Amino acid sequence: MSLPSATGLGTDALAGRSRILDIAAALFVEQGYEATSLRQIADAVGMKAGSLYYHFASKDDLLTAVLDIGMEVMHTAFDAAELATVDASAGTRIEAHVRAHLAALYEHGPYTAAHVVTLRTAPAVVRAAVVPTRDAYEARWADLLASLQSAGDLDADIDLHVARLALFGAMNSSVEWFDPARGGLDEVAGTIAHQFWNGVAR
Repeated sequence: MSLPSATGLGTDALAGRSRILDIAAALFVEQGYEATSLRQIADAVGMKAGSLYYHFASKDDLLTAVLDIGMEVMHTAFDAAELATVDASAGTRIEAHVRAHLAALYEHGPYTAAHVVTLRTAPAVVRAAVVPTRDAYEARWADLLASLQSAGDLDADIDLHVARLALFGAMNSSVEWFDPARGGLDEVAGTIAHQFWNGVAR
């Protein structure tokens, strides 16, 4: 995975930047953005707070980098699901995309979960930087559902905007109750996809 704004950094600097991002992402999800200070991040990384500015201009810049990585993961997951199911049935495609979305949430840790728990209350400068990429990801889902509706696989009377929001709500709210350490990601994905599909299939 590439790291945003890391061009020209040496191996040690890249490793240090990566560790800062890992720690910051985890703290942002656990404590919230406002409650997490640069000093806390620096202490957890094992460096002086001032040293963080070698890598990031501000806490806003650090959150933006975390969220950028999270969106990169989501787009990559969507690409993989689309490629794997290009000739599959509509229901299979939906389930594959739900599985890919959930895998991105849980297999890449706080980077993707940070979008669920921090973006809504993030500073305006962070939202301005990240929302276009987030919107582009949601537009890919909108296009997927629209193509299935055009093909006659979805009820023509279904409001696709509302259907997509309901599906995203089911997937993203799982970060509050699902524990991947206890297994069952495939089962959760299958259940969410099944409930959604039974509600919108023609």
